Order: sequence, then structure tokens, then C-alpha cells
Amino acid sequence: MTSVTSLTAQVQQRLANALSATRPEADADPLLRRSDRADFQANGILALAKKAKSNPRELATEVVGNIVTGDVIKDVEVSGPGFLNITVADRAITENLAARHADADRLGVPVKDTPGITVVDYAQPNVAKEMHVGHLRSAVIGDALRGMLDFTGEKTIGRHHIGDWGTQFGMLIQYLFEHPGELAPPEDVDGEQAMSNLNRVYKASRAFFDADEEFKERARKRVVALQSGDKETLELWQQFVDESKVYFYSVFEKLDMEVRDEEIVGESAYNEGMPETARLLEEMGVAVRSEGALVVFFDDIRGKDDQPVPLIVQKADGGFGYAASDLTAIRNRVVDLHATTLLYVVDVRQSLHFKMVFETARRAGWLGDDVTAHNMGYGTVLGADGKPFKTREGETVRLEDLLDEAVQRAAEVVREKAQDLTEDEIQERAAQVGIGAVKYADLSTSPNRDYKFDLDQMVSLNGDTSVYLQYAYARIQSILRKAGDTKPAAHPELELHAAERALGLHLDAFGDTVFEAAAEYAPHKLAAYLYQLASLYTSFYDKCPVLKADTSEQVENRLFLCDLTARTLHQGMALLGIRTPERL
Repeated sequence: MTSVTSLTAQVQQRLANALSATRPEADADPLLRRSDRADFQANGILALAKKAKSNPRELATEVVGNIVTGDVIKDVEVSGPGFLNITVADRAITENLAARHADADRLGVPVKDTPGITVVDYAQPNVAKEMHVGHLRSAVIGDALRGMLDFTGEKTIGRHHIGDWGTQFGMLIQYLFEHPGELAPPEDVDGEQAMSNLNRVYKASRAFFDADEEFKERARKRVVALQSGDKETLELWQQFVDESKVYFYSVFEKLDMEVRDEEIVGESAYNEGMPETARLLEEMGVAVRSEGALVVFFDDIRGKDDQPVPLIVQKADGGFGYAASDLTAIRNRVVDLHATTLLYVVDVRQSLHFKMVFETARRAGWLGDDVTAHNMGYGTVLGADGKPFKTREGETVRLEDLLDEAVQRAAEVVREKAQDLTEDEIQERAAQVGIGAVKYADLSTSPNRDYKFDLDQMVSLNGDTSVYLQYAYARIQSILRKAGDTKPAAHPELELHAAERALGLHLDAFGDTVFEAAAEYAPHKLAAYLYQLASLYTSFYDKCPVLKADTSEQVENRLFLCDLTARTLHQGMALLGIRTPERL
């Protein structure tokens, strides 16, 4: 754990010691939380009094007598039926913030005592298909979770389970086989050209498939050749996959996301292992034969007419589907990658599928107490009308178009506010602001909820937006530049204004917030913390002159609060995958 312990943790420990001294036989939780009436409120005495059958106010008064005050805790008063209102000393706030400032790399964020290995399955586009708005959330949420988990000491391994296998590829590959040279070598094209080539080939092959029975039969035979590992077929398939990757990388680059080639492991990677998976499940009795297919039944999962809904591992014709590849992927991630946690960032509509897959893996012993799996099912991106986001023609919105429009809108906002930026600088910041706006709108919403995609709101300078946070950061950098030779410095001897206290206590909570949000897979909690930080900073800025403070010590101390706020905003946004421009 980090050596910089939050004030919350310190106060919690003082209260726990006092409770223990008052009632040694009790193992009571102080139930500490932030409060509007004081810095903190402790509610745990009510439960303790009920258990001890004593008067809660009298017990609270007794506990107060055992609380050590003076250095961290300034004052404690009994309120209501037995609440404790706790005020922290100004000196303690400033000293703790100074320790966080000195711990510049971590800012008080703890590191796990026993970190594990988490495989994050996210950003799963399909070969030969354009990425659309439906791919946005998996990519953005998965990237943020990796940033947060890595920062708290967990080792993460990305897996982009791309759709690169199945019957449609027989059609595509057969067309390429009969029309050589249709795809340019990947190194000769950019992402847009790659997708243009893929679209053209897909449409042409589909037209042949629908109109020509002989071609359809050849395409089906090509699927068999692909699955059996025919060398010539695999070479054409690989060209198709490589062409798709060029496009994927171009979209991920626009999203300002790093995607490593070795982490793109599609359905095809598990083709050879699927027969083994089926054999093991059948031998263990986890899966059984039913009407020729190999299936797994579940007592608590039933469909129409109260009939069991099975997970089909192998079809009656011998073919394998998604369940077989997902179960084989679990075996690979647990056995070969030594994963302790499997985290899937997939559409909430696949929740039932993964519930059955995970239960099957548990029955097989591939998941258990030492290895757990979690489905981060996410909601749908909605349009302004509250319906799934579509174009006016009713088609799914291309992800590239959506990102380009976000950057264009952001450029208008940046240009309107820019005072000393060149056009190149405006465009650079527009990309950071526009993409940040899209990411933040997603991440500030609980993953399992739907959210409305409203670009006007996303790039607004007002309200809960990344632009508001980015401008708060840029404003602080401007103040620090204007300070010239006057440097930030903590002065624990100074009394703090109420706005300084509120900002300081919130800054102190950064470490606990990041650690808890990562553990709960809750990027929206970090986003909420950052928005509140920017709001508290705005209040501090309005009420507490920085460069024109009364004394030089006060100037330095307020610059210190500014600097720590900027560092915290920068680090917090970086964990979410959002950039913070120095000037806006």
C-alpha cells in the first residue's frame, strides 16, 4: 500500500480505536462518510448501541471521550440520536496534501497488496465489417478499465476477440480466390481505403452468393477448407484479416487508443482447441448429447413453455459456435495466460450467453475461487429521441463518422475560445477535446445504463462534460504560468478558507476513489469524482484570490492547491484515456 494514507482512513482508524476502547467486546464499524454539517459524520454508534442495548447518545458521548484529538481531528460533537460530527484540523489537511504532492507519481493511489492478472476482453470488431456506434462502448470502457487496473498494480492483458471465423468467410475467400488482386497489399492502403476495399469485396461476394448456386456451393466447400487448415485458403483468409486490421488500427487511432497486434486474438485462434473443449466437457459429464448436439443444461435458465435453454457447445452437424470458442478462450486465458480474473466488456444483450458460459466453465473447474469471470454488460447508445442511435436512413451510424463530427464540433468550441492558438494548434486540441468528449459521456454513465449521444451537450463548456474538466485544467496551467517565479508551496500553519477546505478534502480522497473504482470496475465513479473536483476548484477560484492573496505565504499555498488539483485532474483523466491540453 502507499505510504500516504488518506485523512478518511486516519479518521476511520481513530474512531475504530475509540469504539474499541469504549466497548472492547464489540467489532463495530464507525460507518464514516463525508458530511455537509462537518467534514465527516460517523453513524456506526447507532448500531452498536442497539446491539449493546444502551442509549445511543450516552454511548456516543462516551466514545467521544476516547477519541484522540488535536493533530488530525480538531473537534467532535454528538448530534441527533447519536451521530458524531467530525471536523479535521486545517494543518492535517495541508500536511496530507503536501505528502500527496511529493508522491507525484501516485498522488496517494494505493497499490494492491496481492495483484493478479486480469484478461480484459474488449473492443471486438468484426473482420470485413465497418465499426459502428455499437462498438464504441466496449472499446472506451475496456480501455479505461485497463488504465485504472494497471495503475493499482494489477497486470492486465488485452484480448480483442474479433469476429474472423465462420460461414461468411467461405463466401468472401472464395470470391477472392476467383478474383485475385481485388485487395491491395495492406501496406499500400490507409484505413479508409482498406474499409472501402473490404466493403466492395463483401458486396460483390454477397451478390455472387445470392445469385449463383454453383458459387454458393463452392463457398460452402471453402468453409470446410478453411476450418480444416487448407494452406491456400488460409493465405487468402490472412490477407483479408490483415486488410481489416489496417482499418481497425485507423479507427482506434482516432479514438486515441493503443491496440497491440498481439492482443488481437480472434475466434480463429481457438479453432484447433474447440474439439478438445468439447471432448473434456463430455468426458466430465458437464455437457451431454441431445438430438445429436453436445449441450449443457441449467436448472435456473428456462425459456418459453418453461423448457430448459441449453448452451450448444457442438451442433448436430459437428460444427462449433460461439459457446465453443468462448469456452476454449477461457481455457487458454486460465491455463496459458495464468489469469486470475476474466473481464468481459460486452453488450448487455449477451448477458445470458455469458452467464451460461461462465457456469459451464465453473462446472468444468476452469473457473473457481482462484479464477473468477465478470461480465461488464453495457447499455445501448441512444439518439436524442431515446431510441437506438441510427442515421436518418435507419442505418447504424459509422463510428468514424461519429468521431469526425465530434472533432469538428470541438474545433468550433476551441476556435471560439482560443486567444493565442494557431490553426494547427486548434485542430490538435479539437481532436483531444472532441474524442475526450465522446469518451467522457460514455464513462460518466454507469456501464449497464443506456445513454443519449448528444454532441451539443458533450462539447459544452457547462455541466458534467470532459470539456469543462479540460478547461479547468488549462485555467490552472495559465495561473501557474502567470505566477512567474512564485512557486507552489504548502504552508500548514495557515488557516484555510471554507472553499480551500472543501477542495483539499476532496483532493485527499483521490487515492481511495481510484482504488475503489478500479476494484468495482466502475469508471463512472472516477468520472464523478473528477467532475466534483473541477466544480470545487471553480468555487475555490471564485472565492479565494490566488495571485492577489493577502500574503506571499497564502499565494504560495493557493498555488499549491492549484498545482495539486491540476496534477489530479491530469492523472484522473489519463486513467480514463482522456487528454488534458495545457492551453485551450
